[in-house]
Amino acid sequence: SRCACGSRFSVTHVLSGPTGGFPSIRHNEMRDFIASTLSEVAHSVTVEPMLQSLTGETFVLRSTSTDQLARLDVSACGFWGNRFQRTFIDVSVFNPLAASYVSMDSDAVYRHNENRKVLKYEERLREVEHSTFTPFILSAYGGMGPSASQFVKRLSMKLCDKRSVPYSECVVWVRRNLSFALLRSALLCLRGCRSAARRPVKVTWAEAAIVMANAEVEP
Repeated sequence: SRCACGSRFSVTHVLSGPTGGFPSIRHNEMRDFIASTLSEVAHSVTVEPMLQSLTGETFVLRSTSTDQLARLDVSACGFWGNRFQRTFIDVSVFNPLAASYVSMDSDAVYRHNENRKVLKYEERLREVEHSTFTPFILSAYGGMGPSASQFVKRLSMKLCDKRSVPYSECVVWVRRNLSFALLRSALLCLRGCRSAARRPVKVTWAEAAIVMANAEVEP
Protein backbone atom coordinates (compact mmCIF):
# COMPACT_ATOMS: atom_id res chain seq x y z
CA SER A 1 0.00 0.00 0.00
CA ARG A 2 0.96 3.65 -0.39
CA CYS A 3 1.04 6.58 1.99
CA ALA A 4 -0.85 9.77 1.06
CA CYS A 5 2.54 11.31 0.20
CA GLY A 6 3.14 8.60 -2.42
CA SER A 7 5.80 6.61 -0.57
CA ARG A 8 5.47 2.94 0.24
CA PHE A 9 3.62 2.46 3.51
CA SER A 10 5.90 0.87 6.13
CA VAL A 11 6.58 1.14 9.85
CA THR A 12 9.85 2.98 9.17
CA HIS A 13 8.10 5.47 6.90
CA VAL A 14 5.15 6.25 9.18
CA LEU A 15 7.39 6.88 12.20
CA SER A 16 9.31 9.52 10.23
CA GLY A 17 6.99 10.91 7.57
CA PRO A 18 5.42 14.30 8.36
CA THR A 19 2.19 13.64 6.45
CA GLY A 20 -0.74 13.88 8.85
CA GLY A 21 1.27 15.80 11.45
CA PHE A 22 1.73 12.74 13.67
CA PRO A 23 5.46 13.26 14.44
CA SER A 24 4.57 16.74 15.69
CA ILE A 25 1.85 15.27 17.91
CA ARG A 26 4.39 12.77 19.25
CA HIS A 27 6.84 15.57 19.98
CA ASN A 28 4.17 17.62 21.76
CA GLU A 29 3.21 14.62 23.92
CA MET A 30 6.77 14.46 25.25
CA ARG A 31 7.01 18.23 25.69
CA ASP A 32 3.75 18.48 27.61
CA PHE A 33 4.59 15.59 29.94
CA ILE A 34 7.99 17.13 30.76
CA ALA A 35 6.41 20.53 31.40
CA SER A 36 3.60 19.18 33.60
CA THR A 37 5.99 17.07 35.68
CA LEU A 38 8.53 19.87 36.00
CA SER A 39 5.82 22.16 37.36
CA GLU A 40 5.70 19.89 40.41
CA VAL A 41 9.39 20.28 41.30
CA ALA A 42 10.47 23.56 39.70
CA HIS A 43 8.98 27.00 39.20
CA SER A 44 8.43 29.45 36.33
CA VAL A 45 7.80 26.52 33.98
CA THR A 46 7.05 27.77 30.47
CA VAL A 47 6.08 25.88 27.33
CA GLU A 48 7.72 27.07 24.10
CA PRO A 49 9.49 30.09 25.64
CA MET A 50 10.78 32.72 23.24
CA LEU A 51 14.49 33.49 23.44
CA GLN A 52 15.63 37.06 23.94
CA SER A 53 16.10 39.02 20.74
CA LEU A 54 19.70 39.48 19.67
CA THR A 55 21.12 43.00 19.64
CA GLY A 56 24.32 42.52 17.69
CA GLU A 57 25.77 39.59 19.66
CA THR A 58 28.19 37.36 17.80
CA PHE A 59 29.00 33.74 18.54
CA VAL A 60 32.09 31.59 18.19
CA LEU A 61 30.17 28.72 16.59
CA ARG A 62 28.69 29.48 13.20
CA SER A 63 26.06 26.82 13.85
CA THR A 64 24.54 28.82 16.74
CA SER A 65 21.01 29.94 15.96
CA THR A 66 20.57 33.69 15.41
CA ASP A 67 16.86 33.44 14.65
CA GLN A 68 15.11 36.39 16.31
CA LEU A 69 11.98 34.26 16.71
CA ALA A 70 13.79 31.23 18.15
CA ARG A 71 11.98 29.28 20.84
CA LEU A 72 12.63 26.04 22.66
CA ASP A 73 10.21 23.51 24.10
CA VAL A 74 10.29 24.04 27.87
CA SER A 75 12.06 26.29 30.38
CA ALA A 76 12.08 26.14 34.17
CA CYS A 77 13.91 27.67 37.11
CA GLY A 78 15.43 25.77 40.01
CA PHE A 79 15.94 22.41 38.33
CA TRP A 80 19.71 21.99 37.86
CA GLY A 81 21.01 24.84 40.00
CA ASN A 82 19.60 27.24 42.56
CA ARG A 83 16.08 28.65 42.38
CA PHE A 84 17.22 31.48 40.12
CA GLN A 85 19.05 29.26 37.61
CA ARG A 86 17.01 28.83 34.46
CA THR A 87 17.30 25.81 32.22
CA PHE A 88 15.93 25.20 28.73
CA ILE A 89 14.89 21.79 27.42
CA ASP A 90 14.47 20.98 23.75
CA VAL A 91 12.80 17.68 22.82
CA SER A 92 13.55 15.58 19.77
CA VAL A 93 12.13 12.15 18.91
CA PHE A 94 13.90 10.32 16.08
CA ASN A 95 13.35 7.07 14.22
CA PRO A 96 16.54 4.96 14.61
CA LEU A 97 15.61 2.90 11.53
CA ALA A 98 15.46 5.92 9.23
CA ALA A 99 17.72 5.73 6.18
CA SER A 100 20.06 8.44 7.52
CA TYR A 101 20.87 6.36 10.61
CA VAL A 102 21.17 2.80 9.29
CA SER A 103 24.96 2.99 9.04
CA MET A 104 25.38 4.30 12.61
CA ASP A 105 25.27 2.41 15.90
CA SER A 106 22.68 3.47 18.48
CA ASP A 107 25.11 5.37 20.73
CA ALA A 108 26.40 7.35 17.77
CA VAL A 109 22.84 8.26 16.72
CA TYR A 110 22.04 9.63 20.19
CA ARG A 111 25.31 11.62 20.25
CA HIS A 112 24.64 12.94 16.75
CA ASN A 113 21.18 14.25 17.69
CA GLU A 114 22.39 15.71 20.99
CA ASN A 115 25.35 17.45 19.37
CA ARG A 116 23.09 18.91 16.70
CA LYS A 117 20.95 20.56 19.39
CA VAL A 118 23.97 21.67 21.45
CA LEU A 119 25.67 23.27 18.47
CA LYS A 120 22.48 25.14 17.60
CA TYR A 121 21.44 26.47 21.00
CA GLU A 122 23.90 26.03 23.85
CA GLU A 123 26.21 28.98 23.18
CA ARG A 124 23.32 31.39 22.74
CA LEU A 125 21.63 30.17 25.91
CA ARG A 126 24.86 30.43 27.88
CA GLU A 127 25.96 33.84 26.63
CA VAL A 128 22.63 35.63 26.12
CA GLU A 129 20.13 33.88 28.39
CA HIS A 130 22.74 32.95 31.05
CA SER A 131 20.98 29.61 31.30
CA THR A 132 21.75 25.92 31.00
CA PHE A 133 20.57 23.66 28.20
CA THR A 134 19.37 20.05 28.12
CA PRO A 135 18.79 18.32 24.77
CA PHE A 136 16.10 15.72 25.50
CA ILE A 137 16.63 13.12 22.79
CA LEU A 138 14.33 10.10 22.55
CA SER A 139 14.08 7.18 20.18
CA ALA A 140 10.64 6.43 18.76
CA TYR A 141 11.19 2.90 20.11
CA GLY A 142 11.71 4.04 23.71
CA GLY A 143 15.43 4.70 24.25
CA MET A 144 16.85 8.01 25.42
CA GLY A 145 20.13 9.90 25.02
CA PRO A 146 22.67 10.54 27.81
CA SER A 147 21.39 14.04 28.62
CA ALA A 148 17.78 12.87 28.69
CA SER A 149 18.76 10.00 30.99
CA GLN A 150 20.48 12.40 33.40
CA PHE A 151 17.45 14.69 33.26
CA VAL A 152 15.10 11.81 34.15
CA LYS A 153 17.30 10.82 37.09
CA ARG A 154 17.38 14.38 38.41
CA LEU A 155 13.64 14.77 37.91
CA SER A 156 13.00 11.49 39.73
CA MET A 157 15.17 12.57 42.67
CA LYS A 158 13.22 15.82 43.00
CA LEU A 159 9.90 13.96 42.76
CA CYS A 160 11.17 11.56 45.42
CA ASP A 161 11.74 14.46 47.82
CA LYS A 162 8.49 16.19 46.87
CA ARG A 163 6.23 13.14 47.19
CA SER A 164 8.16 11.42 50.01
CA VAL A 165 8.24 8.13 48.12
CA PRO A 166 11.21 5.90 47.20
CA TYR A 167 13.40 6.99 44.29
CA SER A 168 12.81 3.67 42.53
CA GLU A 169 9.07 4.33 42.38
CA CYS A 170 9.58 7.82 40.96
CA VAL A 171 12.01 6.81 38.22
CA VAL A 172 9.75 3.91 37.19
CA TRP A 173 6.77 6.29 37.09
CA VAL A 174 8.60 8.81 34.89
CA ARG A 175 9.97 6.19 32.49
CA ARG A 176 6.61 4.40 32.30
CA ASN A 177 4.79 7.60 31.39
CA LEU A 178 7.34 8.43 28.71
CA SER A 179 7.12 4.89 27.32
CA PHE A 180 3.31 4.94 27.17
CA ALA A 181 3.32 8.36 25.54
CA LEU A 182 5.69 7.04 22.87
CA LEU A 183 3.52 3.95 22.44
CA ARG A 184 0.35 6.01 21.99
CA SER A 185 2.14 8.18 19.46
CA ALA A 186 3.47 5.15 17.56
CA LEU A 187 -0.06 3.71 17.30
CA LEU A 188 -1.30 7.08 16.05
CA CYS A 189 1.45 7.15 13.42
CA LEU A 190 0.52 3.62 12.32
CA ARG A 191 -3.27 3.93 12.35
CA GLY A 192 -3.93 7.63 11.87
CA CYS A 193 -5.61 8.98 8.73
CA ARG A 194 -3.27 10.44 6.10
CA SER A 195 -5.75 11.55 3.46
CA ALA A 196 -4.53 14.00 0.86
CA ALA A 197 -5.14 17.62 1.74
CA ARG A 198 -8.46 18.93 0.42
CA ARG A 199 -9.16 22.56 -0.31
CA PRO A 200 -12.57 23.94 0.64
CA VAL A 201 -15.01 24.28 -2.26
CA LYS A 202 -16.19 27.83 -2.90
CA VAL A 203 -19.95 28.04 -3.41
CA THR A 204 -21.65 31.20 -4.68
CA TRP A 205 -24.98 32.44 -3.31
CA ALA A 206 -26.61 31.69 -6.68
CA GLU A 207 -25.44 28.08 -6.57
CA ALA A 208 -26.59 27.75 -2.97
CA ALA A 209 -30.03 29.14 -3.88
CA ILE A 210 -30.38 26.58 -6.68
CA VAL A 211 -29.43 23.71 -4.38
CA MET A 212 -31.84 24.88 -1.69
CA ALA A 213 -34.64 25.32 -4.23
CA ASN A 214 -34.12 21.80 -5.59
CA ALA A 215 -34.15 20.44 -2.07
CA GLU A 216 -37.18 22.55 -1.21
CA VAL A 217 -35.41 24.07 1.77
CA GLU A 218 -36.43 27.48 3.07
CA PRO A 219 -33.43 29.92 3.29
